[in-house]
Amino acid sequence: MILVGVMAATLWGIGALTGAPRQARLYMIGLLMTGVIAGHLLLPDGHPLRMATGGEAALWLLILAGGALVWGYGWGLRRLKARAAPADTPAPRKGFSETELTRYARHITLREIGGPGQGALRRAKVLVVGAGGLGCPALTYLAASGTGTIGVIDDDTVDLSNLGRQVLFDEAQIGMPKVHAAAQKLRAQNPHVEIRPYARRLTAAIAEELFADYDLILDGTDNFDTRDIVNAAAVAGAKPLVAAALTQWEGQVSLYEPARGTPCWACVFPERPDAALIPSCAEAGVLSPLPGIVGAIMAAEAVKRLTGAGETLAGRLMIHDTLYAETRIIGIKPRKGCAVCGGRGLEAAGTAP
Repeated sequence: MILVGVMAATLWGIGALTGAPRQARLYMIGLLMTGVIAGHLLLPDGHPLRMATGGEAALWLLILAGGALVWGYGWGLRRLKARAAPADTPAPRKGFSETELTRYARHITLREIGGPGQGALRRAKVLVVGAGGLGCPALTYLAASGTGTIGVIDDDTVDLSNLGRQVLFDEAQIGMPKVHAAAQKLRAQNPHVEIRPYARRLTAAIAEELFADYDLILDGTDNFDTRDIVNAAAVAGAKPLVAAALTQWEGQVSLYEPARGTPCWACVFPERPDAALIPSCAEAGVLSPLPGIVGAIMAAEAVKRLTGAGETLAGRLMIHDTLYAETRIIGIKPRKGCAVCGGRGLEAAGTAP
């Protein structure tokens, strides 16, 4: 057995000295092990070569099986990591290239954003939950605006019925996970930003850890279960949350940040309406441009919050009605005793009793 170990170490060392690839060295050791096992199976009991290499083939078969298990585990782990996040992370940059200066010139010209604001955008990390009707335009404008790192999480795939309103996708992408289809388009749109696709459903078990790596969260989901999870994790991590919702001709959007004196999403919507009153888009329908209008507002709120430009929708709920061409804004306040934030916004605003 010691003899085989010495031979394996010698082969590995020779390969390293000659610059042989790791795979080639493993292949040579595999041939050695195959020869040893073949000798045990073909040579008679008591043969000197069998005795010098352990006496039984079973020992070497167990060693090979163990090595195969370790290799398989490592291979599976690498595949899982590659699926969870892109491997091509751009190297950090100190200044804008000429291409970027031209690309973002209209932003930089704006007095409220300028160079410092555009730099803040490039350093920012924004996570978009949901790559559907709201997520598609929000992602598009976040990437176009030069947001440095954009994460997107969704477990759905592109369907033909999506294409009437989810304008980031095309027919060639039908059947693809939405996050990978989105990443494909966004990287082509702006190669200067990092896109992190997460092809999975957001759950309470992963939400807080995932949110911790981002500066701001956008919620473009279409169900109350996920909205509850997003809001709870955003409150727990003190992350600003831009959340929106759609139905037929109408959309609503606000910026929730209890740490700065605003309500959280649950303060405004403490109870779920009856399921019969909130039909899905498939059941009730939705105007094709509506997600684009509201999703673009979400991106605009994110840009303002990250750059400090203007006045955001914090503490205000915008309701846009496309059927009657009306936009209304109503004030919203933290709710004392909120089950999620506990009315934390009242304390931050200095209005606690």
